[in-house]
Amino acid sequence: MIWAALGGVLGAVAGSFLATAALRWPAGRSVMHGRSRCDACGVVIGARDLVPLISFAVRRGRCAACGARIDPRHPAMEALCAVIGATAFGLAPGLTGLGGALFGWLLALLALTDLDHFWLPDRVTATLALTGLAFGALGAPPWPIDRVIGLAAGYLGLAAIGLGYRLARGREGLGGGDPKLLGAIGAWLGWALLPQMLVLAALVGLAAAFILWRRGVAVGPQTRLPFGTLMALAAWPIWVFAYAHG
Repeated sequence: MIWAALGGVLGAVAGSFLATAALRWPAGRSVMHGRSRCDACGVVIGARDLVPLISFAVRRGRCAACGARIDPRHPAMEALCAVIGATAFGLAPGLTGLGGALFGWLLALLALTDLDHFWLPDRVTATLALTGLAFGALGAPPWPIDRVIGLAAGYLGLAAIGLGYRLARGREGLGGGDPKLLGAIGAWLGWALLPQMLVLAALVGLAAAFILWRRGVAVGPQTRLPFGTLMALAAWPIWVFAYAHG
């Protein structure tokens, strides 16, 4: 329980930063420099209004200075990352749990940027891949060779599928960041779990398409779905079931 609580606190803090990054980065705004400010009035946000989840609840989701509504993606990301951290640290205290939490947090950032902008930043994807290889070298499962093969197979396999689709249909079927993300996920899960992850991502995508159809949205061959988000949603639960052993 102590490890889970620690992971939850670290996750909430990480989620606060990642939500800010996901909202500011696509707009070309600085993430690392400058103090946090209200997006509506620009006033500097004080320390007591920066406590993850709690400040949002106390202020009822509004800026203390101008009363503008705070983007709900802030508390949503904080809560999601807190759950990821608590789960990873609680089930696998130590190196494996730290790696699993980091894996989940980076996936959460990529999932949000892809959902909002169909964008998978190369710097985040590269960080995901490199940290996956690094944790394998430090001894976290799976074995390093499985991670290296997963990295290569994930990227090359999906890139080949994307190329084949473009040659056959004359248009893009995958974004350029999707093969890179699958390669990075392979660096965490290893090659053997990539087929299961892709099947789960496809099932999640079918469920999302069905929900859109039920809501009256026309769903067809031209409908865009954020495949990076779908892969992120599938990859972390598979890591939990495969490697998070208490």
